[in-house]
Parts: sequence; C-alpha cells; structure tokens
Amino acid sequence: LEKKVAALDSAAALQQRDRSFILNEAVDQYLSLQEYHLALIDEGIRAANAGQFIDHSEVVKMAASWSRKRKRA
Repeated sequence: LEKKVAALDSAAALQQRDRSFILNEAVDQYLSLQEYHLALIDEGIRAANAGQFIDHSEVVKMAASWSRKRKRA
C-alpha cells in the first residue's frame, strides 16, 4: 500500500495536482473502460442472438491457419 501511495503522490506532483484529483481521474477511466467492455459484451450477445457468429469449428480452422503461416515465415 505504501508503494502505491508513493506512486500516486509522485504522479500527482508531476501533474501539479493533488492526490484526490489523480484518484478521481483513475476512477473515471476505470468506469469508462468498464462501460465500454459491457457495451462490447452486449453487442456480442445481440449479434449471437441474431445468429451472427462463426461456428467454433471454423474458428479452430482459422487459428490453425494462423499458426501454419507463422511457422512458414
């Protein structure tokens, strides 16, 4: 915990801000990222429910082809 507080204080000093500003910015970024991830998950669920997905066996074939391409290179 002490290392995190020191790093936080260092970041705050570099930005000429206080610790609470840095923490609020971090929380805002975290919440924004979570919102983005949830939106992507919802989008994927909607697409799957609409039948817009690739069968697992096709994904396996695609991944295998990527591996073969890498070995040739």
